[in-house]
Amino acid sequence: MLIYLNDQSAKLCKHLQKFQLLPVIPYNIGQLKEKKASISITCNEELKELSLNFLFDYLVFPDNILTACTQWAYEQRNMQTGDIIVQQIYFPPFKIISQKIVAGVRIKEIFKEDRLMGFSYETLQGHIEKGISSFLISKTNGYINFAIHTHSKPNNVILDLLSPLFSSPYQDYCTRKALQQMKELFKKENSIA
Repeated sequence: MLIYLNDQSAKLCKHLQKFQLLPVIPYNIGQLKEKKASISITCNEELKELSLNFLFDYLVFPDNILTACTQWAYEQRNMQTGDIIVQQIYFPPFKIISQKIVAGVRIKEIFKEDRLMGFSYETLQGHIEKGISSFLISKTNGYINFAIHTHSKPNNVILDLLSPLFSSPYQDYCTRKALQQMKELFKKENSIA
């Protein structure tokens, strides 16, 4: 984890090689806090017929919360298991007046099924959190469901102690905003009112 006061968006890709060498932070999923959040819209089309570019381009979070450089975009190809995402996390979520925390995650799994699309990633050594997050879009009974499912906790003792005051409410806020962005980008990419 690197902390800056000025925006590092233009420099994120230079960290890809360094983060590729870092291991996933070891975790026991049973000792992490589980959170699930979702939002739905009515849609009768099959999932495989819809555009989900925003999801696999990792445009999940509004850019006042997080900006990123993905290994697959940098290498001009599709997402693969093991790929790195260099994240710049804004805390608080304001681009100008915030700390910019640069950290990495690694793609663990990619889901491309008839009724489920998405991916999961695990945090790399030095990340502010440890654990796994999944970003999923599914189709059930005339609805498209957008879901974020996390198992995580702060990656150091001080943040763990402050978690009830800062980390958990901030994560909840970011999750709500991400789900709303996923829904809006889905509607825009697929011309759904």
